[in-house]
Amino acid sequence: MGRYYGIFENGKLVSMAGERLRPDGFIEISAICTDPSHLGKGYASVLTSYVTQTISASGNIPFLHVKTDNLRAIEVYRRAGFEIRTEMYFAIFKKRE
Repeated sequence: MGRYYGIFENGKLVSMAGERLRPDGFIEISAICTDPSHLGKGYASVLTSYVTQTISASGNIPFLHVKTDNLRAIEVYRRAGFEIRTEMYFAIFKKRE
């Protein structure tokens, strides 16, 4: 885990983004999220851009992942300069009851 940044309103965390995986030369941007009652204020865009710039300034390449149906997030990431490189498939396992 790396650094995390947040936007607060009236002492309450309303949006955040941070760093997670660090394979050589790369840093993953992670946990980009905004409280649903604060959507549309540009917080995710500001935080995504800030974390991207911070990672790039450190000499690393930022990367992230997003579900293909999360169109709102994809638009934020495109505006921040990201492009879709590849599709990945994930399996979710849970313990039988």
